Amino acid sequence: MTSPGSNYAPTSHAGAVSAPRAATPPSPSHGGAEAASRHHLGATRALVFGVLTTSDTHTEDDDESGSAVKQILTEAGHKVGHYGLVANSVADIREAVGKWLDDPNLEAVVTIGGTGVSSRDVTVEALAGMGGKPLEGFGDLYRMLSYQEVGPLAVLSRASLFAIQNRPVFAIPGSERACRLALSKLVVPTAEHLVDELAR
Repeated sequence: MTSPGSNYAPTSHAGAVSAPRAATPPSPSHGGAEAASRHHLGATRALVFGVLTTSDTHTEDDDESGSAVKQILTEAGHKVGHYGLVANSVADIREAVGKWLDDPNLEAVVTIGGTGVSSRDVTVEALAGMGGKPLEGFGDLYRMLSYQEVGPLAVLSRASLFAIQNRPVFAIPGSERACRLALSKLVVPTAEHLVDELAR
């Protein structure tokens, strides 16, 4: 298995450590809710992400979910500065994420897999033990969206979001369909605002 940091290619990304952008006051010609939505969800710059898949059965060569996440982030204008795949191991997950968070250019992390209820699903425990702050609304919203697709089985998902070292770390389910749902509806629309708020 390839080391989680092996595919890292340094990026020249001037905006990675820039100061948070100033909020733009709502235009008087628009309603407050509409203007707030545009401010909160409108990405204006590229972010540098780390993408970590956890799996006991896949490798980097057949990681379809990881490939989908990287593609979605890139198409949204962001950059993937780190990518890797590790076993479903608390120690391995913490080692990979912790190493990436030492990179000052890294602004957000997406972990894929390990958010279910089986004994091998340990991503949430791994991230929860890294001293971060849980942001519980992410999991609630993901399960609400998932319910519309899979019904009551959505309760089996422990999709989560943590603020670790002042950066968002999204823990999303491992299926490609779930990744696409989480990225398109939650991660991409909120990541820039989260990064800016956590940098305050």
